[in-house]
Amino acid sequence: MNEATTYDVPEVGSGHCSAAIIEEVALVEGVQSVEVDLKRRLVRVAGRDVNATGVVAAIYAAGYEAVIA
Repeated sequence: MNEATTYDVPEVGSGHCSAAIIEEVALVEGVQSVEVDLKRRLVRVAGRDVNATGVVAAIYAAGYEAVIA
């Protein structure tokens, strides 16, 4: 069963930001999809046994701070 978690990423605001986050988060083990909502400044990550700390670290590696929404 896939689980989804949403993260608040207050500084995300452009297509470039979105692409950087998707690229980094997609590398986290278990991630099957990543969606960025630029209007609401949210990142939704779905997959199996995804480590939330790993996702936050991946978003940080892309240059942004994140917390679970």
